[in-house]
Amino acid sequence: MPHKKTKIFPSILAADFAYIADEVKKAEDAGVDGIHIDIMDGLFVPNLSMGPAMCAAINRHTSLFLDVHLMIYNPFDFVERFVEAGADRITFHLEATEDVDETIDYIKKCNVQVGLAINPETPASLLMRYLDRVDSILLMTVSPGFGGQKFEQDVLEKITFVRSAITTRGITSSSRDDGHALGPLPIEVDGGIDEETAKLAFDAGATQFVAGTYLYKAPDFKLALQKMRKALNH
Repeated sequence: MPHKKTKIFPSILAADFAYIADEVKKAEDAGVDGIHIDIMDGLFVPNLSMGPAMCAAINRHTSLFLDVHLMIYNPFDFVERFVEAGADRITFHLEATEDVDETIDYIKKCNVQVGLAINPETPASLLMRYLDRVDSILLMTVSPGFGGQKFEQDVLEKITFVRSAITTRGITSSSRDDGHALGPLPIEVDGGIDEETAKLAFDAGATQFVAGTYLYKAPDFKLALQKMRKALNH
């Protein structure tokens, strides 16, 4: 089926920040599809992580796709800084702003991809009006804020629901994938992702997978990545 093209993004949040250039190179050498950068403000989620300076530092050490995930209130105010820092896609939370359309428009105006995310408890029906306006949908499979949490299987129904809506409406990403033809709108999942939960999410309709602890805490990063790709038949 056409939605089965998959991508894997390691979450740099699980890496060793003291050796960030090495950690990025480890991921790049293993053959990942990009780097996922979690930005937390301590307000929208109960944790602080990093800011534009870290994003810029990562960008200096790789040409990989930078998937910036803003878990912050008022994301509009930070878009320009992360674009300047090298973000290739900026994903923000529907729950974090009353100006969803305005934020989507601004990110597009900055010539980077735009993603829209929701937390596990947020109804997926709220995404429906935005599906044809964004480049990806991110469904959190844990409550955001901390790595190493257990995958919430209830989200599988949401993945199926959103994928069905995308297929029924024939929605494609507005950004070309690696210069190739447009494909069905990607659904990304983030939280508790390993080779087993990635397969569950894949079967439900997810196509992009954020894995932090599973990859960066594995004895062999490359082997762990290969196991996940094998589970996804990719």
